[in-house]
Amino acid sequence: MSLPAFALAVLLLLLTPGPTNTLLAVAGAARGLKDALPLVGAELAGYLITISTLVFLAAPILAGQPMAALIVKLASTVWVLLLAIRLWSNPPTVDDPGAIGALGVFVTTFLNPKGLVIGLALMPPALTGIPGGFAAPLPYLALFSALVVLVALSWLTFGAKVLSSVAVANPLLIGRVAASFLVLFAASLAGRAIGWI
Repeated sequence: MSLPAFALAVLLLLLTPGPTNTLLAVAGAARGLKDALPLVGAELAGYLITISTLVFLAAPILAGQPMAALIVKLASTVWVLLLAIRLWSNPPTVDDPGAIGALGVFVTTFLNPKGLVIGLALMPPALTGIPGGFAAPLPYLALFSALVVLVALSWLTFGAKVLSSVAVANPLLIGRVAASFLVLFAASLAGRAIGWI
């Protein structure tokens, strides 16, 4: 896949609402853009660890192991449901961003199935035994990193500029709406994992 085609595919995938993007938008609303900026690094680290592991180590092993993908999807489902429960029962506020910290964003991103799609389907694998083969994914990883930062900043800005007035007036509403979206994402993940969707 060429770099421009890769960039377009990754950009569309990253812009799609999902658990990480939901957390970023709510964090932007609860904390404001400046205070939520460290979450961009947490998201980037989560994706890079997942994708680098897939590209450099696991792609050949996972190619014939559908059970491994099922386990990751089910683990993702459980994590997203736990986040939904935390957001429902303890919604973030301007004074207490609570459930949305760097660790939560990191783990959510690390378990995000988007990382699997990018690492196994879009990113070229590191090929050993071929001159330059190990370095083949490096330009893709650099471009991916830039796109993650751009999209994360977009979601944080959306939360800070669009959702913040609702978050200040009614933090319970933001937490519960975000929790509801996360439950829908979890149901979608579980449905795809067991073949219902």
